[in-house]
Amino acid sequence: MKRRHFLRRAGSAAAASVAALGLGACKDKQGAAAAPAAPAVHADAAVRWRMTSSFPKSLDILFRNAEHFTQRLRELTDGRFDIRVFPAGEIVPGLQALDAVQQGTVEMTHTCSYYYVGKDKTFGFGTSMPFGMNARQMNAWVYFGGGQALLDEFYASYGIVSFPAGSTGVQMGGWWRKPIHSLADLQGVKMRIAGIGGAVMEKLGVLPQQLAGGDIYPALEKGTIDAAELVGPYDDEKTGLFQVAKHYYTPGWWEPGPMIHFFVGRKAWEGLPKAYQDAFRVAAAEANLLTTAEYDHGNPLAMARLLQQGVKLERYPEEVLKAAHEATLAFYAEESGRNPAFAKLHESWNRYRKNQNSWFSVAETPLDRFMQSRG
Repeated sequence: MKRRHFLRRAGSAAAASVAALGLGACKDKQGAAAAPAAPAVHADAAVRWRMTSSFPKSLDILFRNAEHFTQRLRELTDGRFDIRVFPAGEIVPGLQALDAVQQGTVEMTHTCSYYYVGKDKTFGFGTSMPFGMNARQMNAWVYFGGGQALLDEFYASYGIVSFPAGSTGVQMGGWWRKPIHSLADLQGVKMRIAGIGGAVMEKLGVLPQQLAGGDIYPALEKGTIDAAELVGPYDDEKTGLFQVAKHYYTPGWWEPGPMIHFFVGRKAWEGLPKAYQDAFRVAAAEANLLTTAEYDHGNPLAMARLLQQGVKLERYPEEVLKAAHEATLAFYAEESGRNPAFAKLHESWNRYRKNQNSWFSVAETPLDRFMQSRG
Protein backbone atom coordinates (compact mmCIF):
# COMPACT_ATOMS: atom_id res chain seq x y z
CA MET A 1 0.00 0.00 0.00
CA LYS A 2 1.41 3.39 -0.96
CA ARG A 3 2.10 5.88 1.80
CA ARG A 4 -0.46 8.34 0.50
CA HIS A 5 -3.08 5.60 0.76
CA PHE A 6 -1.96 5.07 4.34
CA LEU A 7 -2.40 8.75 5.04
CA ARG A 8 -5.88 8.84 3.47
CA ARG A 9 -7.31 5.54 4.68
CA ALA A 10 -5.36 4.34 7.71
CA GLY A 11 -4.81 7.48 9.70
CA SER A 12 -7.00 6.01 12.41
CA ALA A 13 -4.43 3.28 13.10
CA ALA A 14 -1.69 5.83 13.69
CA ALA A 15 -4.04 7.86 15.83
CA ALA A 16 -4.74 4.82 17.98
CA SER A 17 -1.00 4.22 18.41
CA VAL A 18 -0.20 7.73 19.51
CA ALA A 19 -3.28 7.87 21.70
CA ALA A 20 -1.82 4.94 23.61
CA LEU A 21 1.14 7.20 24.38
CA GLY A 22 -1.11 9.94 25.72
CA LEU A 23 -0.49 12.18 22.72
CA GLY A 24 -4.05 12.79 21.63
CA ALA A 25 -5.53 16.01 20.31
CA CYS A 26 -4.59 19.13 22.20
CA LYS A 27 -7.25 20.20 24.73
CA ASP A 28 -8.03 23.58 26.11
CA LYS A 29 -8.02 24.31 29.85
CA GLN A 30 -11.59 23.06 30.25
CA GLY A 31 -10.76 19.79 28.50
CA ALA A 32 -12.76 20.50 25.34
CA ALA A 33 -11.20 20.08 21.92
CA ALA A 34 -9.82 23.42 20.77
CA ALA A 35 -11.48 24.93 17.72
CA PRO A 36 -9.21 25.39 14.68
CA ALA A 37 -7.63 28.83 14.67
CA ALA A 38 -6.11 28.58 11.18
CA PRO A 39 -7.43 27.45 7.77
CA ALA A 40 -7.20 23.68 7.41
CA VAL A 41 -4.66 22.27 4.99
CA HIS A 42 -5.92 19.67 2.52
CA ALA A 43 -4.66 16.16 3.25
CA ASP A 44 -2.75 15.99 -0.05
CA ALA A 45 -1.33 19.52 0.12
CA ALA A 46 2.37 20.25 0.42
CA VAL A 47 3.31 21.80 3.76
CA ARG A 48 6.60 23.64 4.16
CA TRP A 49 7.66 24.70 7.65
CA ARG A 50 10.77 26.10 9.26
CA MET A 51 12.15 24.90 12.59
CA THR A 52 14.77 26.85 14.51
CA SER A 53 16.89 24.82 16.91
CA SER A 54 18.49 25.94 20.15
CA PHE A 55 21.48 23.74 19.31
CA PRO A 56 24.44 24.15 16.94
CA LYS A 57 25.43 21.44 14.48
CA SER A 58 28.54 20.77 16.59
CA LEU A 59 26.27 19.12 19.20
CA ASP A 60 25.70 16.43 16.65
CA ILE A 61 23.39 14.05 18.56
CA LEU A 62 21.10 16.90 19.53
CA PHE A 63 21.04 18.36 16.05
CA ARG A 64 20.62 14.91 14.50
CA ASN A 65 17.58 14.53 16.73
CA ALA A 66 15.81 17.25 14.75
CA GLU A 67 17.10 15.98 11.41
CA HIS A 68 15.91 12.44 12.09
CA PHE A 69 12.47 13.74 12.98
CA THR A 70 12.14 15.79 9.79
CA GLN A 71 13.42 12.94 7.61
CA ARG A 72 10.93 10.46 9.08
CA LEU A 73 8.13 12.99 8.65
CA ARG A 74 8.99 13.37 4.96
CA GLU A 75 9.01 9.59 4.54
CA LEU A 76 5.66 9.16 6.29
CA THR A 77 4.02 11.78 4.08
CA ASP A 78 5.66 10.99 0.73
CA GLY A 79 7.63 14.22 1.02
CA ARG A 80 4.55 16.43 1.27
CA PHE A 81 5.24 17.59 4.83
CA ASP A 82 8.72 19.07 4.76
CA ILE A 83 10.36 20.93 7.65
CA ARG A 84 13.70 22.66 7.23
CA VAL A 85 15.91 22.75 10.33
CA PHE A 86 18.02 25.81 11.14
CA PRO A 87 20.77 25.59 13.77
CA ALA A 88 21.02 28.08 16.60
CA GLY A 89 21.94 31.54 15.38
CA GLU A 90 20.86 31.26 11.75
CA ILE A 91 17.38 32.68 12.31
CA VAL A 92 17.51 33.65 15.99
CA PRO A 93 19.92 32.93 18.87
CA GLY A 94 19.37 29.56 20.51
CA LEU A 95 17.71 30.92 23.63
CA GLN A 96 15.22 32.97 21.61
CA ALA A 97 13.83 29.96 19.76
CA LEU A 98 10.53 29.91 21.63
CA ASP A 99 10.04 33.63 21.02
CA ALA A 100 10.42 33.03 17.28
CA VAL A 101 7.50 30.57 17.39
CA GLN A 102 5.33 32.88 19.47
CA GLN A 103 6.00 35.75 17.05
CA GLY A 104 5.22 33.59 14.01
CA THR A 105 8.75 33.88 12.59
CA VAL A 106 8.87 30.07 12.35
CA GLU A 107 6.22 27.39 12.80
CA MET A 108 8.16 25.36 15.36
CA THR A 109 11.30 25.05 17.43
CA HIS A 110 13.61 22.33 18.72
CA THR A 111 14.65 23.33 22.21
CA CYS A 112 14.44 22.66 25.95
CA SER A 113 11.55 23.99 27.99
CA TYR A 114 13.76 25.01 30.92
CA TYR A 115 15.64 27.54 28.81
CA TYR A 116 12.63 29.79 29.40
CA VAL A 117 12.36 29.73 33.20
CA GLY A 118 13.02 33.46 33.03
CA LYS A 119 9.47 33.78 31.68
CA ASP A 120 8.02 31.43 34.31
CA LYS A 121 9.74 28.88 36.55
CA THR A 122 7.01 26.40 35.52
CA PHE A 123 8.85 25.89 32.21
CA GLY A 124 11.36 23.81 34.17
CA PHE A 125 8.98 20.86 34.52
CA GLY A 126 9.00 20.18 30.78
CA THR A 127 12.72 19.44 30.77
CA SER A 128 14.20 18.58 34.16
CA MET A 129 14.05 19.70 37.76
CA PRO A 130 16.72 19.34 40.48
CA PHE A 131 16.55 15.94 42.19
CA GLY A 132 13.77 14.97 39.83
CA MET A 133 13.07 12.03 37.53
CA ASN A 134 15.40 10.23 35.17
CA ALA A 135 14.71 9.92 31.43
CA ARG A 136 12.59 6.77 31.70
CA GLN A 137 10.56 8.19 34.57
CA MET A 138 9.99 11.47 32.73
CA ASN A 139 8.71 9.60 29.69
CA ALA A 140 6.36 7.59 31.92
CA TRP A 141 5.00 10.76 33.54
CA VAL A 142 4.55 12.60 30.25
CA TYR A 143 3.09 9.73 28.23
CA PHE A 144 1.01 7.94 30.87
CA GLY A 145 1.03 9.90 34.14
CA GLY A 146 -0.88 12.97 32.99
CA GLY A 147 2.21 15.11 32.49
CA GLN A 148 1.53 15.89 28.83
CA ALA A 149 -1.94 17.28 29.51
CA LEU A 150 -0.71 19.44 32.39
CA LEU A 151 2.25 20.75 30.42
CA ASP A 152 0.12 21.62 27.41
CA GLU A 153 -2.40 23.35 29.65
CA PHE A 154 0.46 25.57 30.82
CA TYR A 155 1.99 25.97 27.35
CA ALA A 156 -1.40 26.99 25.92
CA SER A 157 -1.01 30.43 27.48
CA TYR A 158 2.10 30.86 25.33
CA GLY A 159 0.36 29.71 22.15
CA ILE A 160 2.30 26.46 21.74
CA VAL A 161 1.85 22.69 21.87
CA SER A 162 4.65 20.31 22.87
CA PHE A 163 6.09 16.95 21.86
CA PRO A 164 8.87 15.01 23.65
CA ALA A 165 11.94 14.70 21.42
CA GLY A 166 14.53 12.80 23.44
CA SER A 167 16.80 12.99 26.47
CA THR A 168 20.52 13.24 27.12
CA GLY A 169 20.10 11.00 30.17
CA VAL A 170 21.36 12.04 33.59
CA GLN A 171 23.89 14.82 33.17
CA MET A 172 27.22 15.36 34.87
CA GLY A 173 27.93 17.79 37.70
CA GLY A 174 30.20 20.08 35.76
CA TRP A 175 33.87 20.98 35.35
CA TRP A 176 35.72 22.59 38.26
CA ARG A 177 39.15 24.19 38.37
CA LYS A 178 39.54 23.19 42.04
CA PRO A 179 38.14 20.21 43.96
CA ILE A 180 35.11 20.55 46.24
CA HIS A 181 35.63 19.11 49.72
CA SER A 182 32.83 20.86 51.62
CA LEU A 183 30.15 23.54 51.41
CA ALA A 184 32.78 26.11 52.30
CA ASP A 185 34.46 25.47 48.93
CA LEU A 186 31.33 26.69 47.11
CA GLN A 187 31.30 30.14 48.66
CA GLY A 188 31.84 32.85 46.05
CA VAL A 189 32.57 30.36 43.25
CA LYS A 190 31.58 31.69 39.84
CA MET A 191 29.89 28.88 37.95
CA ARG A 192 28.33 28.83 34.54
CA ILE A 193 24.95 27.24 35.35
CA ALA A 194 21.50 28.28 34.23
CA GLY A 195 17.90 27.79 35.19
CA ILE A 196 16.60 26.35 38.43
CA GLY A 197 19.86 24.51 39.10
CA GLY A 198 21.51 27.92 39.19
CA ALA A 199 18.88 29.24 41.61
CA VAL A 200 19.57 26.35 43.98
CA MET A 201 23.35 26.72 43.67
CA GLU A 202 22.94 30.38 44.54
CA LYS A 203 21.34 29.35 47.84
CA LEU A 204 24.56 27.42 48.57
CA GLY A 205 26.80 30.44 47.99
CA VAL A 206 27.66 29.93 44.31
CA LEU A 207 27.52 32.93 41.95
CA PRO A 208 25.67 31.66 38.83
CA GLN A 209 26.93 33.00 35.51
CA GLN A 210 25.05 33.08 32.19
CA LEU A 211 27.42 32.40 29.30
CA ALA A 212 26.91 31.21 25.74
CA GLY A 213 28.51 27.88 24.91
CA GLY A 214 31.32 29.41 22.88
CA ASP A 215 32.33 31.71 25.74
CA ILE A 216 32.80 29.02 28.38
CA TYR A 217 36.28 27.76 27.44
CA PRO A 218 38.01 31.18 27.37
CA ALA A 219 36.26 32.19 30.60
CA LEU A 220 37.49 29.06 32.38
CA GLU A 221 40.96 29.38 30.88
CA LYS A 222 41.31 32.99 32.05
CA GLY A 223 39.80 32.30 35.46
CA THR A 224 36.82 34.58 34.84
CA ILE A 225 34.70 31.66 36.02
CA ASP A 226 35.71 28.77 38.28
CA ALA A 227 33.37 26.04 37.08
CA ALA A 228 30.89 25.23 34.33
CA GLU A 229 28.19 22.65 33.71
CA LEU A 230 27.26 21.51 30.22
CA VAL A 231 25.72 18.13 29.40
CA GLY A 232 27.57 14.82 29.73
CA PRO A 233 30.74 13.14 28.48
CA TYR A 234 29.76 12.87 24.80
CA ASP A 235 29.00 16.57 24.37
CA ASP A 236 31.46 17.83 26.98
CA GLU A 237 34.39 16.10 25.31
CA LYS A 238 33.92 18.29 22.23
CA THR A 239 34.34 21.51 24.22
CA GLY A 240 37.88 20.83 25.41
CA LEU A 241 37.01 22.07 28.91
CA PHE A 242 38.99 19.18 30.41
CA GLN A 243 42.15 20.98 29.30
CA VAL A 244 41.51 23.87 31.71
CA ALA A 245 39.32 22.29 34.42
CA LYS A 246 40.36 18.74 35.29
CA HIS A 247 37.83 17.98 38.04
CA TYR A 248 34.70 16.40 36.54
CA TYR A 249 31.91 16.04 39.09
CA THR A 250 29.00 13.66 39.52
CA PRO A 251 26.06 13.46 39.96
CA GLY A 252 24.41 16.24 37.97
CA TRP A 253 21.59 16.48 40.49
CA TRP A 254 20.01 19.48 38.76
CA GLU A 255 19.37 17.53 35.52
CA PRO A 256 18.63 13.85 36.19
CA GLY A 257 16.66 13.28 32.98
CA PRO A 258 16.37 16.39 30.79
CA MET A 259 13.76 16.13 28.04
CA ILE A 260 14.21 17.90 24.71
CA HIS A 261 11.08 19.26 23.01
CA PHE A 262 9.53 20.17 19.72
CA PHE A 263 7.30 23.20 20.30
CA VAL A 264 4.79 24.07 17.59
CA GLY A 265 2.78 27.24 17.24
CA ARG A 266 -0.79 26.34 18.17
CA LYS A 267 -2.33 27.97 15.09
CA ALA A 268 0.09 26.17 12.78
CA TRP A 269 -0.66 22.85 14.50
CA GLU A 270 -4.42 23.24 14.34
CA GLY A 271 -4.21 24.05 10.63
CA LEU A 272 -2.70 20.65 9.82
CA PRO A 273 -4.83 17.77 8.52
CA LYS A 274 -5.25 14.97 11.02
CA ALA A 275 -3.11 12.55 8.98
CA TYR A 276 -0.20 15.01 9.09
CA GLN A 277 -0.65 15.47 12.84
CA ASP A 278 -0.55 11.69 13.29
CA ALA A 279 2.61 11.40 11.19
CA PHE A 280 4.17 14.24 13.20
CA ARG A 281 3.48 12.46 16.49
CA VAL A 282 4.89 9.17 15.23
CA ALA A 283 8.10 10.82 13.94
CA ALA A 284 8.53 12.75 17.22
CA ALA A 285 8.08 9.61 19.33
CA GLU A 286 10.71 7.81 17.23
CA ALA A 287 13.15 10.70 17.64
CA ASN A 288 12.52 10.62 21.39
CA LEU A 289 13.47 6.95 21.61
CA LEU A 290 16.51 7.04 19.33
CA THR A 291 18.14 10.14 20.79
CA THR A 292 18.07 8.79 24.33
CA ALA A 293 19.52 5.49 23.11
CA GLU A 294 22.30 7.27 21.20
CA TYR A 295 23.36 9.20 24.30
CA ASP A 296 23.33 6.00 26.34
CA HIS A 297 25.65 4.54 23.71
CA GLY A 298 27.97 7.51 23.34
CA ASN A 299 28.41 8.71 26.92
CA PRO A 300 30.32 5.74 28.39
CA LEU A 301 32.69 5.65 25.41
CA ALA A 302 33.40 9.36 25.77
CA MET A 303 33.91 9.02 29.52
CA ALA A 304 36.58 6.40 28.97
CA ARG A 305 38.40 8.71 26.56
CA LEU A 306 38.23 11.62 29.00
CA LEU A 307 39.70 9.55 31.83
CA GLN A 308 42.55 8.52 29.54
CA GLN A 309 43.34 12.23 29.09
CA GLY A 310 43.82 12.87 32.79
CA VAL A 311 40.33 13.94 33.82
CA LYS A 312 39.73 13.44 37.55
CA LEU A 313 36.30 11.97 38.15
CA GLU A 314 34.95 13.27 41.48
CA ARG A 315 31.75 12.84 43.49
CA TYR A 316 30.09 15.73 45.27
CA PRO A 317 30.55 15.35 49.03
CA GLU A 318 27.50 14.07 50.89
CA GLU A 319 27.36 17.38 52.77
CA VAL A 320 26.96 19.26 49.49
CA LEU A 321 24.33 16.89 48.12
CA LYS A 322 22.24 17.07 51.30
CA ALA A 323 22.44 20.85 51.39
CA ALA A 324 21.51 21.08 47.71
CA HIS A 325 18.54 18.79 48.28
CA GLU A 326 17.30 20.87 51.22
CA ALA A 327 17.73 24.07 49.22
CA THR A 328 15.81 22.50 46.32
CA LEU A 329 12.86 21.59 48.54
CA ALA A 330 12.84 25.11 49.92
CA PHE A 331 12.81 26.53 46.40
CA TYR A 332 9.87 24.31 45.40
CA ALA A 333 7.88 25.39 48.46
CA GLU A 334 8.62 29.08 47.87
CA GLU A 335 7.74 29.01 44.18
CA SER A 336 4.59 26.96 44.74
CA GLY A 337 3.44 29.52 47.27
CA ARG A 338 3.62 32.39 44.77
CA ASN A 339 2.97 30.69 41.43
CA PRO A 340 -0.26 28.66 40.96
CA ALA A 341 0.87 27.18 37.63
CA PHE A 342 4.10 25.96 39.22
CA ALA A 343 2.21 24.54 42.20
CA LYS A 344 -0.16 22.57 39.95
CA LEU A 345 2.64 20.99 37.92
CA HIS A 346 4.73 20.35 41.02
CA GLU A 347 1.92 18.46 42.76
CA SER A 348 1.56 15.96 39.89
CA TRP A 349 5.28 15.76 39.14
CA ASN A 350 6.28 15.26 42.77
CA ARG A 351 3.67 12.61 43.46
CA TYR A 352 4.74 10.70 40.36
CA ARG A 353 8.43 11.09 41.24
CA LYS A 354 7.86 9.55 44.67
CA ASN A 355 5.96 6.58 43.21
CA GLN A 356 8.67 5.99 40.62
CA ASN A 357 11.43 6.15 43.22
CA SER A 358 9.59 3.63 45.40
CA TRP A 359 9.34 1.20 42.50
CA PHE A 360 12.94 1.69 41.34
CA SER A 361 14.17 1.09 44.90
CA VAL A 362 12.47 -2.32 44.85
CA ALA A 363 13.45 -3.58 41.42
CA GLU A 364 15.95 -1.43 39.54
CA THR A 365 18.36 -0.11 42.17
CA PRO A 366 19.18 -3.39 43.99
CA LEU A 367 19.97 -5.16 40.74
CA ASP A 368 21.94 -2.20 39.38
CA ARG A 369 24.07 -2.02 42.53
CA PHE A 370 24.76 -5.73 42.52
CA MET A 371 25.70 -5.81 38.84
CA GLN A 372 27.89 -2.72 39.19
CA SER A 373 29.72 -4.29 42.11
CA ARG A 374 30.48 -7.35 39.96
CA GLY A 375 31.85 -5.34 37.06
